[in-house]
Amino acid sequence: MNLMKRLITLFSILALCVAPLARAGSAEEGRDAWMMNFDGDWMVASGLPEKAMLISLQGLTNRDAPQLYIVHPPDFQWEITGPLFEFYQRKHNVDFTEIATADEALTLFSKHAKGYVVWDKTVGASLNVAFTIAGLQDAVIVSEELIPLVEKHGLKQIDDLRGDFTGMSDAEIYQDSYDKYWEQCSHDKIMLLGGHRGRTMQPAVADWGIQNKMFFHDLSANPKHPEELALTKRIYKQMAPSSFVFGWHPYGKDTEEQATTLLSSFGFKMEGLHNLPNLSFNSQFTFTKGFKFTNNHRVARDAKLMAEEKVYISFVQSDSIGIGVWTKPGRGKLPFGWQVTMNWSKFSPAALEYFHESATPNDYFIGGLSGPGYMYPNHIPADRFPLLMAEAREMMELLDERIMEIMDNSAADGNVGNTDLTKETVDRYYEAFPDVLGFINGYGPARTRDLRDTRPMISYDYYIDPKRPRDAVTDDLNELISLNSKRPYFLLVHVRESNDVNSLVQVTKELTGPIEIVPIDVFLKLAASKKTYTTRYQDPDEPKHFEGY
Repeated sequence: MNLMKRLITLFSILALCVAPLARAGSAEEGRDAWMMNFDGDWMVASGLPEKAMLISLQGLTNRDAPQLYIVHPPDFQWEITGPLFEFYQRKHNVDFTEIATADEALTLFSKHAKGYVVWDKTVGASLNVAFTIAGLQDAVIVSEELIPLVEKHGLKQIDDLRGDFTGMSDAEIYQDSYDKYWEQCSHDKIMLLGGHRGRTMQPAVADWGIQNKMFFHDLSANPKHPEELALTKRIYKQMAPSSFVFGWHPYGKDTEEQATTLLSSFGFKMEGLHNLPNLSFNSQFTFTKGFKFTNNHRVARDAKLMAEEKVYISFVQSDSIGIGVWTKPGRGKLPFGWQVTMNWSKFSPAALEYFHESATPNDYFIGGLSGPGYMYPNHIPADRFPLLMAEAREMMELLDERIMEIMDNSAADGNVGNTDLTKETVDRYYEAFPDVLGFINGYGPARTRDLRDTRPMISYDYYIDPKRPRDAVTDDLNELISLNSKRPYFLLVHVRESNDVNSLVQVTKELTGPIEIVPIDVFLKLAASKKTYTTRYQDPDEPKHFEGY
């Protein structure tokens, strides 16, 4: 930090010490805020303890107003913290002052904390217990080497978890935490703070859980861990209908499929990941004055297109656009469908406005994933489905979206396995979304297809893994084109979020024709015009769910 910035920061600290901070006024009038730059070190033995402390401080500080924002390196999974930082300055007139050290952050914001809680670096689950306590008792969390720093700023110890959980299983630790704290926590939001475990953890979403006084855990949904699974179900049974599960499943304990199947069976909505940053800040902004979503529609709702005898290809990326290639070169060279995290209209409006503002004519936004959050629809209770999809319709209307993307991997493992929808599930979607242009389904290749009135449901035929060589992708697509000789052939391709768009341009140049790359709304209109695909649903004799459910 140069001398001038240093002086500005010190002046801000002194001002806060002698006068209350004003945060009134609209976004157009501007506001002051502070930012910190994080590096990429999340090791328990080095960078994590200070980051965890600062994230807990962020959650407390941002309860009063959006005051503290964190910018992560460009290679962090959520690559948009830098672009959003610039967006807040440009569109919301936020005047940021940089904070260089944890000491400066505590000088500015320790007044928002009533004390500190010590977590045990030798017991990973103690971090989540400490986060729960931090939210309920307005505490920052520290490992033992940071105690002198927080006490320097006048904070007193509220709890010390060192040694409390030695020799205990995760099920026992979280049972103890449940007994002590669950009744005080939010019952319509919960923090499944899993993801990275062991020597590295990335609890970047913890600020949001602390701000909203959530119960933190990383309990397994794997039937191989019956005590953890039983406690998870016990907690879920006490939560409100249509609750949110924030965070992500614990790597190495269970799978994404197991965790999502379980929460979907309760009618809950997943909003991930464990390292999703700055929600306590982002959630406090609305859209800028006069902003309205306008999608890049290529066809009217009532348009009638006629498919020719050729191969139609459409590309869709369904992993959140905030962790993809949105900011990388090449976007706009191909028509791309982007599945929008629709709940960001509630939690991160500025992010959605940023995406729409920076979209090229070739970028088209679609709804999903499966509803008003990440869910597996084959397992959503029948009595919850209509209410959940009504919520999804409302957000799709706000976001000017006309296509719903569906995914159910409950009988799959990653990109391999049965990703089809039951006929009952398909019937429910057609009833719940009478005004969409159509539906797309799957993650890896799936086989569910249908056409009712003018609304087709088409599944992915191919999944592009970013690690697969481009010449192999070209060969795969050409083989699919050869095998599906009946024309028109509608080839829907799922693009994993970190694929390079420029490399896909080269792939399309080497495909055997006649082919046409079209936007997803055009693709579905064409698919409605000539049904060369077979109506198909999940076979009742095929496995319907993961072992144990």
